[in-house]
Amino acid sequence: MNAASTNNKATGLYERWQVFSTAVVQGFHVYANWLVGISWRRFVMLSIALIIAANILEDLPPFTWRINEQVLFDEPVSPPEQPASPAPKSQKQNGKPIHYEISIDEKGVRIMPRKPSSASQAGSAASAAASAASATGETEVDPDLPSIVVGLPKDADTDKIRAAIEEAKQSIEESIKNAQEADEQAAKEAISEATRSTHKRTRVISLGDFLPNLAVLLVLASAIIKITYKGRIQAEVKAAQATETAEAESLKRQVVEARMAAMQAQVEPHFLFNTLASIDHLIETDPPRASQMQKNLIALLRASMPTMREANASGVRDLGRELAVIKPYLEILKVRMEERLLTEIDVPEGLHSAEFPPMMIQSLVENAIKHGLEPKAEGGTLKVKAEILHGKLAVSVADTGLGFGRAATSGTGVGLANIRERLSLLYGAKASVTVAENIPSGCVVTITVPYRSRVHEGAQA
Repeated sequence: MNAASTNNKATGLYERWQVFSTAVVQGFHVYANWLVGISWRRFVMLSIALIIAANILEDLPPFTWRINEQVLFDEPVSPPEQPASPAPKSQKQNGKPIHYEISIDEKGVRIMPRKPSSASQAGSAASAAASAASATGETEVDPDLPSIVVGLPKDADTDKIRAAIEEAKQSIEESIKNAQEADEQAAKEAISEATRSTHKRTRVISLGDFLPNLAVLLVLASAIIKITYKGRIQAEVKAAQATETAEAESLKRQVVEARMAAMQAQVEPHFLFNTLASIDHLIETDPPRASQMQKNLIALLRASMPTMREANASGVRDLGRELAVIKPYLEILKVRMEERLLTEIDVPEGLHSAEFPPMMIQSLVENAIKHGLEPKAEGGTLKVKAEILHGKLAVSVADTGLGFGRAATSGTGVGLANIRERLSLLYGAKASVTVAENIPSGCVVTITVPYRSRVHEGAQA
């Protein structure tokens, strides 16, 4: 069961792959045909538009996102300067130090500012005088600064007062110390808060950086496809046209061969029946001539019948075989027309191996006798000639009859039309048929084809 399931899965994957690959190939051909169908100007405009669109889409969703976020991070900052601790006994006014003097005596507690004197300018002498004045209680008070005097009752105990002051002093010092510690703690916390800050940051996530490069790559690939695929299509069109032309020519050749075969089927029985009737008549009146006519008929049938299929298959056969049919045919006609028909065959032995289409000479001979010599009372001469002219084989049939189109039995020209069509199919423009008047009377029909030697066995002269 596992093996069967695996095989089924593999088969399913293979089928899906075949469907996918077929769809891709079809899509490629559709796209390539579309590229070939548009002009280069339109292709350039579409390429520019594609590149511009890729650059615009690169910065737009879903290829690019922008995320706003708050980030808390530490950064070193210089701590704020701490204010100087207040000096209870010394301040500054206009840049100069101010001294407070605290004295305790039986009168009370006095906090008096001392006015700056010339002691700072006069030196140590003035400083000593100031100290003396302070000791005697004759301190020079600055009226512009505040002073504090705390009176004591007269019956107050000085020692108790001093003890209370000392206790108050200690309490004040502890309060100042606690205040300083609180200030220091607050300063530390302020520094800590100052060193930690919150910032807003915008983070950009970009996935469309590849779009411009992809657009350029697609344009280049499309240009290559347009160039190469157009050549391929042109080659396929030319091949199809060549095939169609070859098939048409083959069909035309088959039609012409069928016409020639039909014509031959119509002519030969008629000729055969007439010949047999003549032989039957001569047997009673002239047995020797009847015997000769019978021998010529046998020679004609022997020459024409075995080569019929070969001629129809290849389209050509050698000139010697054509002459082997024409000679007994003319001898039979000479018996029938007696002294009214004279024949002459002028074909060099070296041309017997030349290629020549079948049935053409016989058709010309039949037309010459039927429409030229038989209607003429005195008859005439029929001459078959072959020669090389300008590298081509020229075979002519000349008669001294009434002339082309002058007999009452003149044909419709179908025979010559069939000959021209066959020559066009076999040789194209390299072959031709010409009709001219013969001197002193009659006409000459000449067939010209390319000269080619044909090697065969069993040729009959």
